[in-house]
Amino acid sequence: MKRSSERILTTHTGSLPRPDDLMTMLRAREAGEAHDAAALAERIRSSVAETVARQARAGIDIVNDGEMGKPSYATYVKDRLTGFEGGKSAPIFAADLGEFPSFTKRGGRESGVTAMKRPSCVGPIEYRGLDALRTDIANLKSAAAGAKIEETFMSAASPGVVSFFLSDNYYHDHERYIRAIAEAMRAEYEAIVEAGLILQVDCPDLAMSRHIQFKNLSLKEFRKTIELHIDALNHALANVPPERARLHLCWGNYEGPHHHDVPFADIADIVFKARPQGLSYEASNPRHEHEWETFKEIKPPDGKILIPGVIDSVTNFIEHPKLVAQRIANLANLVGRENVIAGTDCGFGTIAGVSRVDGEIAWAKLAAMAEGAKIATARLWSGRA
Repeated sequence: MKRSSERILTTHTGSLPRPDDLMTMLRAREAGEAHDAAALAERIRSSVAETVARQARAGIDIVNDGEMGKPSYATYVKDRLTGFEGGKSAPIFAADLGEFPSFTKRGGRESGVTAMKRPSCVGPIEYRGLDALRTDIANLKSAAAGAKIEETFMSAASPGVVSFFLSDNYYHDHERYIRAIAEAMRAEYEAIVEAGLILQVDCPDLAMSRHIQFKNLSLKEFRKTIELHIDALNHALANVPPERARLHLCWGNYEGPHHHDVPFADIADIVFKARPQGLSYEASNPRHEHEWETFKEIKPPDGKILIPGVIDSVTNFIEHPKLVAQRIANLANLVGRENVIAGTDCGFGTIAGVSRVDGEIAWAKLAAMAEGAKIATARLWSGRA
C-alpha cells in the first residue's frame, strides 16, 4: 500500500453507482431469467472502464472496479463457492430498527437487485470461482492501464460477512463454518494479490453483526466471536503480505438510528490484530464522527494505515471540502499525516441498485472528498493544521 508521504491520498470503500442498463441485466441474471451472457460480460467490462476513468477524473488516487459485476459485496460468493445450493438464508433484522417500527414501515429504499439470492450452506465449501475472479481482475487491470492513478485495489468478502448473509445449514457450528469459508476464500485473496492488486477484505461482521447477527451476545461474548473471525481471516491471509492488504470495517451501510452500534473503542484492540496494513472504517456519519478522538488514547500498531470515511455513503448531502479537510486533519494530527488516506464511510452500491444516494450526487461527493484532501494537504504540509 502507498502512504500519504507527499500528500493526502484518496480512495473509497468499493462499490460505486452502476449504470441503469447494467442494473437491468444484473437483475435478470440474479433472478435466473433468460439473458445474453456475452452481452452482460461486455457491459460489465465497459462499465469497469467507465468507472475507473470517472474515479480518476474525480480525483481518486486508489481506484477499483466499482464492483460492477457483483449483485452485492458479499453474496457474490454463492456463485464462486460450492455448498450454497440450499434454500433461503435467515432474515436479517437490525436491533436499532426494531425499536422504531414506524421508520421501518416507511421503507424508502430504491428497488435494486430485488431478486438478490441468499442461499444457505448445505454442503462442503470449496472455491470454484477462479474464472470469474480472473475476469474481474482482467477488466480492472485493462481499465487502469494508462489512467492517472496511484494504485488499484479489489474487494473480497470476509469469512465473517459471508456467514452473516448466508446461513449455515451444514456445519452446525459457527467456528467450523467460519473456518471452512476462510480456507476456501484463501484462493481468492491470494489471486488478487498475485495479480498485483491491493486486496480489500470487507469485514462489516466485526462491528455490524453486534446489533444484527449476534444481538443476544454480551460485549465480552461478541469480542470473543470477532476474535475467532480475525483468527480465521489471518489464517486465510497467511500468504498475503500485510502491506498488500487492507480491511474495511463498518456498522451497516444504511440510514437508521444506529444507537446500538458497538463503540470502536470496544473492539479496536481486536481489529488491530488483523494482518492487513490498512484499516478502512466509518468516521463521518453522526454516530461515529466523534470517534477520531479515540486515537488520543488508542495508538494504532506501528505501520498501520488508517482510511477514515470523510464523506458518508447514505445521505445526499455533498460534504463541504473544508469539512472533509477538517476530518482528515483531526486524525492526521494524532496519528501522523503519512498514516492517513481519505476514504468513504462505505460503498455507494453495496447491494446493486439499493441506495438512497443518487448516482450523480455520489460522484459529486467523491469529488468533494478529493478537493478536501487537497486542502488538508496544504494545511498539513505547511504546519497550519
